[in-house]
Amino acid sequence: MTDISALSGIAGTERVSGAPFGADLIALTEWISVNGVPALYVARDDKQALAATRIAQFAKPKLEIILLPAWDTLPYDRVSPSPAIAARRCAALARLAQLQGTPKPVLIVTTAASLVQKVPPLETLRASSLTASTGDSLPQDELLSYLQINGYVRVSTVRERGEYAVRGGIIDIFPPTSDAPLRFDFFGDVLEQLRAFDPETQRSTGDVKTITFAPVSEILFNDEVLARFRERYLAAFGTPSGDPMYEAARASIRRQGLETWLSLFHETLDDLTAYLPEDTLIAMGHLSGEAAHERLSQAQDYFEARVDAAGSAADGRILDPSELFLVGGDLDAALAAHPVIRFSPAPLDDARQLGGADGRNFAPERARPDMNVFEVVKDHVTSLRQSGKTVILAAWSEGSGARLQSVLEDHDLDDLEPAYSLEAAESAGLSVTELPLENGFVLGDVAIIAEADILGDRLAAPRRRRKSAGFIAEASALTPGDLIVHVDHGVGRYAGLKTLDVTGAPHDCLELEYAGGDRIFLPVENIDLVSRYGSEDASGAIDKLGGAGWQSRKARAKKRILEMAAELMAVAAQREMRKGDVADAGHGLYEEFAARFPYEETDDQLHAIDDVLSDLTSGKPMDRLICGDVGFGKTEVALRAAFVAAMSGMQVAVIAPTTLLARQHFTTFKERLSAWPLEVRQLSRLVPAKEAAETRAGLKSGNVNVVVGTHALLAKSVEFNNLGLMIVDEEQRFGVKHKERLKELKADVHVLTLSATPIPRTLQMALTGIRDLSIIATPPVDRLAVRTYVTEFDTVTLRESLLREKYRGGQAFFVAPRIADLDELEKFLRQQVPEVSFVVAHGQMPPGELDDIMTAFYEGKYDVLLSTTIVESGLDIPRANTLVIHRADRFGLAQLYQLRGRVGRSKLRAYAYFTTPRDQMITETAEKRLRVLQSLDSLGAGFQLASHD
Repeated sequence: MTDISALSGIAGTERVSGAPFGADLIALTEWISVNGVPALYVARDDKQALAATRIAQFAKPKLEIILLPAWDTLPYDRVSPSPAIAARRCAALARLAQLQGTPKPVLIVTTAASLVQKVPPLETLRASSLTASTGDSLPQDELLSYLQINGYVRVSTVRERGEYAVRGGIIDIFPPTSDAPLRFDFFGDVLEQLRAFDPETQRSTGDVKTITFAPVSEILFNDEVLARFRERYLAAFGTPSGDPMYEAARASIRRQGLETWLSLFHETLDDLTAYLPEDTLIAMGHLSGEAAHERLSQAQDYFEARVDAAGSAADGRILDPSELFLVGGDLDAALAAHPVIRFSPAPLDDARQLGGADGRNFAPERARPDMNVFEVVKDHVTSLRQSGKTVILAAWSEGSGARLQSVLEDHDLDDLEPAYSLEAAESAGLSVTELPLENGFVLGDVAIIAEADILGDRLAAPRRRRKSAGFIAEASALTPGDLIVHVDHGVGRYAGLKTLDVTGAPHDCLELEYAGGDRIFLPVENIDLVSRYGSEDASGAIDKLGGAGWQSRKARAKKRILEMAAELMAVAAQREMRKGDVADAGHGLYEEFAARFPYEETDDQLHAIDDVLSDLTSGKPMDRLICGDVGFGKTEVALRAAFVAAMSGMQVAVIAPTTLLARQHFTTFKERLSAWPLEVRQLSRLVPAKEAAETRAGLKSGNVNVVVGTHALLAKSVEFNNLGLMIVDEEQRFGVKHKERLKELKADVHVLTLSATPIPRTLQMALTGIRDLSIIATPPVDRLAVRTYVTEFDTVTLRESLLREKYRGGQAFFVAPRIADLDELEKFLRQQVPEVSFVVAHGQMPPGELDDIMTAFYEGKYDVLLSTTIVESGLDIPRANTLVIHRADRFGLAQLYQLRGRVGRSKLRAYAYFTTPRDQMITETAEKRLRVLQSLDSLGAGFQLASHD
């Protein structure tokens, strides 16, 4: 496919240019296969490392790839890496330890931050592995001791890597070296059976013969290590004098930030290159060298900031950067033992030439409204094929690839086939595949055109496995002691998962307890018969098996449902009698508009869009409610509906409850509809009188196609020429008068209502009759989970977090539980972080002043918004990606979850710091709340969190 002679005979350090990102990975995987030896690829950051892994899998599907991430913390932050990252690092290091002495073709992918970070000694990782096979004699106490020493966390139900649960003779463990958790079934000390199981349903999925464990922490807690830690701590810092971190470590408790003392637990630390087999080629991706030196500079800066705050390194219990990182010439010395190449995309005169080049970018054509970018793409692809090139269209996701294929086929570019490997793509000649490339390239006889080249920046992430619908996923979150509802037997208590011997075979069952000590065992395949009732102790609510209480309650509920159904049928009959305009924008036009959406739609979002389009084309007036969490994509559903309606000749009105939200919607609609012959205007008190008068005149004459505004649109002075679709955002926030006017306008037009309010409350508040309902319950695939830290109020950590957000061009929320706390925090910001500009907001301010402050923050005039919980629900501010909560122990669980939802709404990683007081203990309940929230840092965890709450 490509000439890899540029990578042959490498000695020392050499540059290889003409290697755009992606082309370098394809050439490197080819070189590994030809030479049969390993290579290490160093990416500049985590995002590029994940992309490199995906590209390598596409180039060589059978090649073993080991991904070694860096800690997802900043140097000297007093927080620990997330358990998932720690487990993945240990699994990768353990696998590298196994490869010593037996070089084989393998690609190791890591980041610049990981390369400069010291790791535990090779022998420690090698000695910490444990292999278990069915039939082995493995005393349970030895296994449990291994798990505790190596960082595993005991839980009631295993769902994440590094967790284990004990239930009599059964031990569930999720080792980092396995794709699924494992169920160890013992008979005495003999491992009788080893089965993998699904962490969501807890059901077994198949037998496993053998498994090799790896630690899930780089700090091991055995007696020898703890004795060494005490000795080295005293040598480095002197007498502990009540240091809580030291006391916790001595008691084998892993407190947040313990990893900043990593070198105290080991005789020495190795660098990553010590784990590499002989003859491993080290390939430095473009800008990875600069990123490595930037990480070292960052570590030095943070170390000095800590020392300045504490007075000395010993007083602050801070280790020198040389203890933890490859400072000075250490990095060059480590790399000197291996051949090294440094990739550069631009051709350089003094470098070996890989022969790759950047691909065609269609930005100029995309910017011209008189030119169809897809026609230009078709002509370019045709030209490449005529010159003998294999052409691959690289989409961010499978869904966007299918859409891209559909649009190009509409423009007569046929013969596009899906391809899942480079070999398959070369056989097809012209194909579309899923590859995370920001730019295309040409390498040898292969030309790759990235989706971003055609449509501009797009955001996506690897598709997450969709959770099972219905009750199964909910029941998997049960813990022993929780109350459940069985559809036939009523309210009982979940006692745990039991394995029963049924007709000579083991069978997993849920044990359910009822009043009087009665119990039933429910097979896991019938788990849909139960749902969660609550997690608090409510023994009086438990039903008696066979009693009449549950049946009578069910009968009363059925009667109420029948009465409600009669009302529903009456309303539905009235709606069936009415006629509505039929909307149709044309298939090709709509597909092109949808292709410009810079994200991949979630399944729920696609279903909601299909529901709305079906309503608009049904000939009956639509009255649909779109219900979904903040940031889950309701606005895009509204945009699709507005486009179809406006292109069909109808006028569209978008009504929001606040001027700021209306302006935000106007900006979005104006930008998305700018490429089409549609006039979009706004109407609110922020619009000058002359412009407002022109808008009203345009609405009356029909020249304005889409208008976005506040309740100003509901004034009697506003007349529409042909209002066909009304989109109402958060209708429950309008007053009674405005709702009456909405009812008048709604009489014969399509109505789409958007709400993030919980569904039952929304239905109760609906004043316009019963609506059709679409629910968006899954998060956008581009959303990164907010990295959540629970930490004591530490001035250095908070200063660095706020400055980091400022210097990357973002904003931050600083939230306090009471107005009385704001003065103290104002003083903190002025004295400790004078570099940032901030503004204060709280609910006792006059509405006009509060609106002005929020507008100024939204427009980016301030770096930090210091406020009370008034920001709990409100605007989408993508630039705001750091959240600091003062006295997080004083907030409720759902409240903290909502506040965390204010950040992490763009493609940048967001950070949330939940701080607790340094000089006093917090309550056990508050500690449990914070622990739950930190563990639920995945997206879409709201339902699980509500159950915990």
